[in-house]
Amino acid sequence: MKIVVIGGSGLIGTKLSTLLRAAGHDVFDGSPASGVDIITGVGLAEVLAGARVVVDVSNSRSFEDGAALDFFRTAGRNLIAAERHAGVAHHVVLSVVGVDRLADNGYFRAKLAQEQLVHESDIPYTIVHATQFFEFLGSIADAGTDGDTVRLSPALMQPMAADDVARALAEIAQAAPLNGIVEIAGPERARLCDLAARLFAATGDARRVAPDPQARYFGALLDDAALVAGPAARLGATGFDAWLAQRPAGRAGV
Repeated sequence: MKIVVIGGSGLIGTKLSTLLRAAGHDVFDGSPASGVDIITGVGLAEVLAGARVVVDVSNSRSFEDGAALDFFRTAGRNLIAAERHAGVAHHVVLSVVGVDRLADNGYFRAKLAQEQLVHESDIPYTIVHATQFFEFLGSIADAGTDGDTVRLSPALMQPMAADDVARALAEIAQAAPLNGIVEIAGPERARLCDLAARLFAATGDARRVAPDPQARYFGALLDDAALVAGPAARLGATGFDAWLAQRPAGRAGV
């Protein structure tokens, strides 16, 4: 089966493509690295010709409200039109747990606009809501750093390993469309500030984590329900301590 991974050269796309090829599928990368531009539409028709499944793991380079909205609307419209022409039978898109609970954040509003395009299309689909990735916790901590202090929300979150995200997407891409949303998450709930402290302890980072209920998460204030999955979520196998033990050595934010 021909499967096109939009954003196939990124963190999740690379892992997903490897899994799908190992399962015997013909996998093609739909990204600028392979000459495909979902904003201009260049290369889309060619890469989608004969495709049965498309998995969209692309992302906006900018988190600024207007830029993110323009990216997801333009890319979504171009991709859906090209899929319709190619006769694609299953559109899978990676989105975010909490996207419907953080409407004061422009990036999350842009992801909701992307999802709405998928809902309204006539192409069978599955929308995958994933929790935050372990791999990005260091960058989140960096964004909250002031000198030697890192101010982070004490809200609960349920992050997961990028490898588990890719495994879940591979299973979903090979299954029948749900025409709905599925949640995927890590096996452990913990407070964002505590996760950062554990990351720092494991990596020898000397910064101090200060819990701050007013600390913003990509511009949004959090509560304990914003970044955790529901009871029906598919849980990854990798816990935070196991991920810490296997991550490359280096500073937490690297």
